[in-house]
Amino acid sequence: MRSNLLRFGGAACMIALAGCGTEAGPSAAGPEVFIDTIGDTTIVRTLAGSVWEGEASLVPEISIGELDGPEEYLFGRIFSIAADDDLNVYVFDHQAQQVRVFDSLGTYVETLGGPGEGPGEFSRAEAIALLPDGRLAVRDPGNQRVQIFGPGAGETDQWGYKVGGLYSASPLYTDVNGRTFLHTSDLSRDDFVMHLIVFGPDGAQVDTLPEPSSEYEAPMLTAENRGATTLFVPFSPVLQWTVHPSGHFLAGLPSEYRVDLARDDGVLRIERSADPIPVLDGERDHERERIERRMRERDPNWSWNGPPIPDHKPFYKELLAGRGGRIWVRVTTEGYEAENEYHDPEDPTSMPVVWRESVRYDVFEPDGTYLGVVVPPDEFTPYVEPVFDGDHVWAVTRDELGVERVVRFRIVTGGG
Repeated sequence: MRSNLLRFGGAACMIALAGCGTEAGPSAAGPEVFIDTIGDTTIVRTLAGSVWEGEASLVPEISIGELDGPEEYLFGRIFSIAADDDLNVYVFDHQAQQVRVFDSLGTYVETLGGPGEGPGEFSRAEAIALLPDGRLAVRDPGNQRVQIFGPGAGETDQWGYKVGGLYSASPLYTDVNGRTFLHTSDLSRDDFVMHLIVFGPDGAQVDTLPEPSSEYEAPMLTAENRGATTLFVPFSPVLQWTVHPSGHFLAGLPSEYRVDLARDDGVLRIERSADPIPVLDGERDHERERIERRMRERDPNWSWNGPPIPDHKPFYKELLAGRGGRIWVRVTTEGYEAENEYHDPEDPTSMPVVWRESVRYDVFEPDGTYLGVVVPPDEFTPYVEPVFDGDHVWAVTRDELGVERVVRFRIVTGGG
């Protein structure tokens, strides 16, 4: 076993941008990092500081989407986005069952797909991803296939699969080796197990992988009356994972600030010294009332039958990976009370206020170097998985009228 205490940093070229700070780049001091090697696991723990020093912001470069205008710029419900090396962006509109392609300036280029069962058509499609050779893959459980567009104009292919077929909010994953990872259910089993079907670049099914799991079982609450209803105890840690572009799993249980990236030669474990975010009293009371309302709809005599709500939140809510391998950790933040714009007084489970959290991401290089925290604007929506590529971020925003847009942001430090 060996260990080292060091600082990542050194001289770096910083590009000045008038009126908008500087491009994200390393600082002179850099973070204080402890490195330890145990067996085939390399632990990189950030004790203090960051490469960027201070918070980074997202500055918009282009915006695609309108309230009124040409049909190709009007989105019904965006479910998934993808972007390529030339800054072209692909937008999957679930309502229209179409993928619309826009160039680096946000100008409409073409529409791929449409409702139907034939080649190049979708039935309940839900997620898209780009392969390294530029082909577009679309997960379409309604037709029980992955629909492929390209590489040439008008070229299509269909990769069928015989299991699964259920709707899923999971992304479609691809790696640098041209493999595609489809997260779906294993219908050959009786206990509803989820797994990943792995397609090779030619569409052949080359593997089936169990989804990552943990020995830890999140505490549950149960109501029994004409069938069972189960809910997690609020703010309990739940295993988070994604598929890294290297083709390995990135996973972690957020009871600690610890994330494991599997590699060919072992495991990279990324840790960061951080204080857990407390659950505020009003936040706890709100969650308890929400659970009780829902459970008593099932069983009017239901009472709390699980462990109490924790005093602190899990360290993070989601793990994501950028196209170049950067690791993005959506961390938990302090809650705040807000009016529920969707409150229905006729619905006993609907509540007039909700508790929300501001969106924050910790960003790490693929070797575990902590770059810093990114603070998106209020209209940024994390629920459509953003695309991260170097110092660019593509994400869906939603304004006060509910209009969805796809915005390309640039990561900026230095108060821009």
